[in-house]
Amino acid sequence: MPPAAPVHRALQGSLLRLLDDVQGLLTGCALTALALLLFQGAHLVPGGTVGLALLLQRGTGLPLAAAFPLVVAPFYLLALWQMGRGFTVRTALSVALVTAFTAALPHGLQLAQVRPWLAGGLGGLLAGVGILILFRHRASLGGFNVLALLAQRTFGWKAGLVQAGLDAAVVLLGAVLGEPRLLGWSLLSVLTLNLVLVANHRARAGQA
Repeated sequence: MPPAAPVHRALQGSLLRLLDDVQGLLTGCALTALALLLFQGAHLVPGGTVGLALLLQRGTGLPLAAAFPLVVAPFYLLALWQMGRGFTVRTALSVALVTAFTAALPHGLQLAQVRPWLAGGLGGLLAGVGILILFRHRASLGGFNVLALLAQRTFGWKAGLVQAGLDAAVVLLGAVLGEPRLLGWSLLSVLTLNLVLVANHRARAGQA
């Protein structure tokens, strides 16, 4: 075998992994941004940093595309400290992509009316699949995702169960500060999202 062959194969493998990560991050972030649009249209608070961003948006009037990165920014240091530079960079890229998709989607997709039951069920499913894809590409959306993955890596707790508890606290806060009549549908979004994570996420050796 020519000496250059192993180098060529290594470069080819690296390129394929890079392309796989790129398509994974784009897909996961697009699905999550679509879920955010459904939650926003139905006035739901789905929990996590997504829910906190929606509460910030409603309380301050900031665009959701600005509120979301503000909420997750403080968690970057935690991600860098506990999960490593690669994970943190991919997470920052994911947050930037969700922010961009969230700003762009309303220009091509106008939701005149979103039923809360649809936003809770379908939105939770879309967000769960989107976050699951990010997890499998060693990324997250910051915030509670980082805490959930850290708890799984450190204590062996299921990431979905950890996030479910944190999400429930945010949903209850949303009910107190917002519309209590939508509490059940917000809980449905949390349940759907975390069922996807609990049923499908498995930490791999060497993976966050």
